[in-house]
This record gives sequence, C-alpha cells and structure tokens, in this order.
Amino acid sequence: MTLTPTDIDRHQRHIMLKEIGGPGVQKLRAASVSIVGAGALGGPCALYLAAAGIGQIEIWDDDLVDRSNLQRQIQFGEADVGRPKAEILAARLHEAHPDSYIRWHQHRWSESHLLAGEILVDASDNYPTRYAVNAIAHATHRPMVHGAAAGWTGQVSVFASGVQADAPCYRCWVPETPPDAQACDEVGVVGALTGIVGSAMALEVVKLVTGAGTPLVGRLLLIDGLAGTPRTVGLKKDATCRDCN
Repeated sequence: MTLTPTDIDRHQRHIMLKEIGGPGVQKLRAASVSIVGAGALGGPCALYLAAAGIGQIEIWDDDLVDRSNLQRQIQFGEADVGRPKAEILAARLHEAHPDSYIRWHQHRWSESHLLAGEILVDASDNYPTRYAVNAIAHATHRPMVHGAAAGWTGQVSVFASGVQADAPCYRCWVPETPPDAQACDEVGVVGALTGIVGSAMALEVVKLVTGAGTPLVGRLLLIDGLAGTPRTVGLKKDATCRDCN
C-alpha cells in the first residue's frame, strides 16, 4: 500500500522510528482489527489504533452510554448519554482517521457472529465473552489481545495459541470463571487506569502488526495503580486445556 503525502504527514513520528518506519506504517494501513467492547478499555484502544492508521476497525457493543460511564470512558461526553456506544465510538474513529474503514455493530457479540479482523481485541467485561473470543481466536489462528481492569489493578496480555504452538490461550491461564469474579460496576475502577490498560492493548496490536519489539505472548503485564509498579509474569500452556488442546 503506497503512502500518500497526507499519510506521510500524519504518521511521520512513526516513520521516524526504525522499528516501524514507512513499511510499518504501510502494514498498519493494511491491517484489520476487531474490538469486542466499546467501553473503558475498547475506547482508548480503538482511538489509538485509528490514530495509528489501522486500515479497518470493527467495533462490537450493544450498550448505551450511561452517565456513570463518563468517569472513565473518555470517548463519550454528556451529550452522548443514552446513545449507542458502538455508533458514537465509530464516529470518533472516523474523525481521527477518515481514511480508515470503520464498521460498528449495535449487538452484543457472541460465537454466532463473525469477527472480520486479523487481530482480535478482547475489551469485554465478562468471562463468558472472554472465553468465547479466546476460542474463536484459537480456532481461526488469530492472536487475541486481552485487557481487564478493576479497582486499582489492570492486566494486559496477548494470547496466540492458534498462531504459536507453544503459546498459552486465555483458558490456559483462567480455566474456569473465578467464583469471586466481580465486574467494575460492583467494585469500582479508577478511570485513568482503564486508559493505561486500553493504551497498552493498542500498543500490543501495533507491535503485532509491524513486528516491532516483543509482544506479550505467554506473558501477563500487571499494573498496580496504587503502587505505580508494573510487573510481568510468565504464563504456561496447559496441556489439558479444552480450548487449545
């Protein structure tokens, strides 16, 4: 894909990086990403991906903007309350990069829906959806970028069991839904933390597309917002996992 003068102007800071350069920007323009969830994680992730010039972005979310979302979901404003999240986010993405093809679905994603992207982003807030996206990613040989946040703690990883034989999938790490699992609307979450996690998810997508650096495959980035001390732990493939074995 040839870069236009507008592309060169817009993406010059990426072109200056030896790990991305012009070829990397071309890869970003040719890439496609499906994001499940248009809320606190999916919003900043999608905004940074559109700004990076991802050629095709697909958004899935059935929710409407609620006033309580505005504390962390910075892609929305007071005037958006009551309107579909997916539609509003898609409009913001198109505004950020008009040359990108943005497709949005006012539906709750499930296994019955196809995901068009070559990279899948799990920005959901519940375990059934995470497991479902994980299974689709493995079965279709696509990487899944995962993020989650609650309270003061966030996490980011890349699950690529369908791409790398020795890589774990999400279920290898979390075999079953934890009995004490709670959503952020039950325990609260710091708004700025969700921005950090969503941005880190976008960073992993950029790395996967361009080949820059080392993606978080087989590793989990843990972000302690209170202590300000991120750390990375290794994840192992489970030989008995029912999703990837």
